Amino acid sequence: MKIESLFSSGGEWARNDGPHHQIVISSRVRLARNLRGHPFPGWAKKNDRLQILELIKPQVESLPEMGDALSSYLQELSALEKQVLVERHLISREHAAKGAGSAVVVNKKQTLSIMINEEDHLRMQVLRPGLQLRNAFKAIDKVDSTLEAKLDYAFHPQLGYLTACPTNVGTGMRASAMVHLPGLVLSEQINQVIQAINKIGLAVRGLYGEGTEAMGNLFQISNQITLGEPEDDIIAQLNKVIEKIIENEENARHILLQKKPGTLMDNIGRGFGILFHAYAMTSKEALNLLSFLKLGVDLSFFPPECQQDIDDLFIVTQPAHLQSNATQQKLSPEERDALRAQIIREKLKQFPNPNTGKVVLPKPPTNETHHE
Repeated sequence: MKIESLFSSGGEWARNDGPHHQIVISSRVRLARNLRGHPFPGWAKKNDRLQILELIKPQVESLPEMGDALSSYLQELSALEKQVLVERHLISREHAAKGAGSAVVVNKKQTLSIMINEEDHLRMQVLRPGLQLRNAFKAIDKVDSTLEAKLDYAFHPQLGYLTACPTNVGTGMRASAMVHLPGLVLSEQINQVIQAINKIGLAVRGLYGEGTEAMGNLFQISNQITLGEPEDDIIAQLNKVIEKIIENEENARHILLQKKPGTLMDNIGRGFGILFHAYAMTSKEALNLLSFLKLGVDLSFFPPECQQDIDDLFIVTQPAHLQSNATQQKLSPEERDALRAQIIREKLKQFPNPNTGKVVLPKPPTNETHHE
């Protein structure tokens, strides 16, 4: 598959049809693996990386799941193409900086992505829509077993799988869920929730993982411990925590509807109004305002059929996607902001105005005083 074909459609993991999809955008399970007797990519010389690449890449391409896949050496991809893959969560920001000696293989559905010679020789991940951590682990475990039968993994009887970063030693697994938490943010409970998650050994990160900002009220919740715990136990614990977060977010939304309907209406209505009328829009502002439209669909301010359009806008309005779809050679930041606003305006023309009929506004005070 050519990369243009991959970019012409959205990934199946981004469809809003998974379990608890109103709050859990996607589930991801990633495994880190290395080959025995070969230096890790960070210490390997170029010839070593090239040798490792040619050992691994044909085996990855031969996986049953990789029929009609995108398979490309990193040096063959432009910086823009690599950034689009980052924006789709198919490769890491670190892998996008790689060149000769590294590669990526992505299946047609964009639910399985394998990076070769990132921080480890193999970084493979499965993505699923909604809360499907167990299904994601089952799928990546199958891929891992197939490759392990053909490749000699670096494995220690006591420590488990050996990885470049000591925090990944053991299972080599990182499981995570991308969650949308505008209720907890608006009710100012999000910091309390994040602190509670950190205390039990889980990590909370932003939209693109470690060191990134939680734009659009989107947060990644993942495990940190990989040594000494079976994969099933890690998945079970994370799943339990995510279910609790879902409960907290649903409660926050319910309380806001009951006690602060004006706050909800203002954020959703203001978000719709700005997005509908703006002629310049930064990426951060667009994500934050689209978050309130997504919440508006969840609370029946907009009809359900608007949901996929909003989810698509989260992806197509990101900088590299805008540039890849532009006809001119290079967009300036100002031109990107104008194009982003135009795309959003065109999409929102199909939307009805927010339906606030079900929301009861607080009664105004009986002894109103008028101010100039």
